[in-house]
Amino acid sequence: MSSSLNLSQVNTELGHNAPGLVQWALGLGKSAIVTTNFRPFEAVILHMVAQVQPDVPVIWMDNGYNTEATYRFADEVTRQLGLNLRTYLPLRSRAHREAVEGPTPALDDPRHAAFTEEVKLEPFARALRETAPQVWFTALRATDSAVRAQMEPVSINPDGLIKVAPLLHWSSKDLYDYCEKHGLPNNFDYVDPTKGEAQRECGLHLAH
Repeated sequence: MSSSLNLSQVNTELGHNAPGLVQWALGLGKSAIVTTNFRPFEAVILHMVAQVQPDVPVIWMDNGYNTEATYRFADEVTRQLGLNLRTYLPLRSRAHREAVEGPTPALDDPRHAAFTEEVKLEPFARALRETAPQVWFTALRATDSAVRAQMEPVSINPDGLIKVAPLLHWSSKDLYDYCEKHGLPNNFDYVDPTKGEAQRECGLHLAH
């Protein structure tokens, strides 16, 4: 039972040991997923998890607004690491959405919340229903936003899902050095239409 985990002890002992945290979480023997958006340095979490358990489902909510470089990077890292990639698309294509509603709504547009729900939150909810994970690996970092700065490397969601952020305390240099050491590809041409601003929370980690 996830409720029996001593989160304080785990975070104290392994919170700054990313590989150790991955080993611990996968060692629980629970079904796991890792989410990715193929932003810069995403290869680190994917490599770290795949090294321990290559068949862990990698969940990608492809919003349809990614750059060409991001799609190429997704293919490259998936091929290189042999990822068990499962792509979740919005129920409407980008072309359909834009034909009916026009371009991406601005952050201050009342329609932006519905846009985020359609292209990111609903596909993730669908992924959770279909994969029914008990452990969720995420590459979020404390420097990403004010919300994430308050998080712990391991937490338990209200629904009991164990959320593991092994890279929470890593710097960009840490991530860069890891990519160099392991010969991992990278991608800096990345845009998230649900965030708009670098320090803005996308909604996924507020909802989950």
